[in-house]
Amino acid sequence: MAAAMVLSLDNLPSDPLLLILSFLDFRDLMSCSFVNRRLNELSGHNPLWKRHCLKYWPVTESEKTQKGQTWKDLFRWYYVDLGRYIDHYSTLKKAWDDLKAYLAQRCPRMIESLKEGAKEEELDAIEAQIGCKLPSDYRCSYRIHNGQKLVVPGLMGSMALSNHYRSEDLLDIETAAGGFQQRKGMRQCLPLTFCFHTGLSQYLALESTEGRTRSEIFYHCPDQMAQDPSAIDMFITGSSFTEWFTSYVHNVVTGEYPIIRDQIFRYVHDKQCVATTGDITVSVSTSFLPELSSVHPPHFFFTYRIRIEMSKSALPESACQLDSRYWKITNANGNVEEVRGPGVVGEFPVMTPGKVHEYASCTTFSTTSEYMEGHYTFHRLSKKEEVFDVRIPRFHMVCPTFRESVVRSNAVNNVSVAPFHDDNSSDTDEYDEGELRGMNMAAPAGRCPRHI
Repeated sequence: MAAAMVLSLDNLPSDPLLLILSFLDFRDLMSCSFVNRRLNELSGHNPLWKRHCLKYWPVTESEKTQKGQTWKDLFRWYYVDLGRYIDHYSTLKKAWDDLKAYLAQRCPRMIESLKEGAKEEELDAIEAQIGCKLPSDYRCSYRIHNGQKLVVPGLMGSMALSNHYRSEDLLDIETAAGGFQQRKGMRQCLPLTFCFHTGLSQYLALESTEGRTRSEIFYHCPDQMAQDPSAIDMFITGSSFTEWFTSYVHNVVTGEYPIIRDQIFRYVHDKQCVATTGDITVSVSTSFLPELSSVHPPHFFFTYRIRIEMSKSALPESACQLDSRYWKITNANGNVEEVRGPGVVGEFPVMTPGKVHEYASCTTFSTTSEYMEGHYTFHRLSKKEEVFDVRIPRFHMVCPTFRESVVRSNAVNNVSVAPFHDDNSSDTDEYDEGELRGMNMAAPAGRCPRHI
C-alpha cells in the first residue's frame, strides 16, 4: 500500500490559495502574512492588494505608475497616513472627485476656491484649541480639502430673491474654530458653513448635549416666543458629515440642484411636478429658506421656481401671452386659500415656439406642510379673443425635520404659552427673483413678514 501523502500548505498549488486569500479583508490578509513563509509570500501577491487599494484608497493606475510602488506598498503608504479614516476615505474622496469633475465643466472658478487638505497635526491642534474631538468623517474630508476661501458664490449653494440673497461657503478648519460656540444653547457647536449676506451658518454638534446628537448638522433658529435667549430650535440638515456632504454632492452632480449664473441653487425638483397643456409645459422646483423661518412662532418660508416652456414643434400661430395666474393653496390643516392676480412677478411673458420663461417667487405658511396648484390664463397673439388655461402641477412644500430647544421642553409644563394662529398663506408672485446687484441685502432680523 502506498504511503499516505501528508498535505501541507507547501504542497498545495498557489492558484486555489490565492483565490481563498482574495476573499479576505486587508486586516486578515495582513495577519496571514505572519503565519508562515508560504502564506507570507502569497499574501504579498500584487493583485490582492490592488483590490484593496481600489476599495479603500481610490487609486488609479496612472497614480500607481507615478509613485513607482507595488500595490501592497501603495496600500501601506496610504494606510500610514490615512489609516484612521479607512472607513470614510473612499466615500468622501469619491464625492469630492465627482463634485470637482462636475463643476469643472460648469463653474470652474468655484473649484479654484478650494483649499488644499489640512495636515493631521493641524487638525490635532484645532482639537486642542477648542477642547473637543472632531468627528472622524469630518477630519477625513478636511484632509482632502480644507474647506474653501471665503468667496461668493459659495460651494454649499445659493438662493436669490428680489431683496434677499444667500450663498454659503464651506469654512476652512481655522475659520470654523474661530466661530466655535460655547454659549448656552449652542455649546460645543462648530460652524460648517457661512453666508456673508445673512450671517447664516450650518453647525456641526461635537457633543451630545442640550438636546443635540453628536455629529448632527443643523441650522440654528432662535425661539422668538421664549424669554430665554438660550432657547434655540434647530432645522436638521444631516445626521453626520458624510451623510450631509454626500447627499449634497449627489443633488449637485445629478442636476437636482441647478447651476444658474455660475452658482449652485438648492432647488429641489420633483419629477412628477410637470404638467403639459397643449404645446406648453410647466414644471416646478422648491426650496426651504431657514434664515427666514422659525419654529416658534411657526412660520415656514419657501421659494419656488417655475419654468414655462413652449414646444419647439408648436406652430407659429400658437404664440400666446400670459395674462393672469390662479393659485389654490392648501395647508396641512386642510385650509384652502385662493389667489388670483395679473401676470407673474409683474411680467406678462410672450411664449413662442421653443421659448422658455422662468421666474421665482415665494410663500409662507404656519403648518409643517402645504401644497399649491393652479393655472395660468393665456390669449393667442393671432386671436386675442382665444383665451385658454394652462395647468400648474400640484407641488408640495414640507418643512424639514426640526427639534425644539431643551429650554422649551423643560419649561412646557410650567409655562403657558398662547397658541399662535396663522392659517393664512400667500403667494407673492408680484416679486421677482431680481438680479445679483441686490445680493448685498441681508435678511431682515426676527420673523420674516408674510409679504417680502
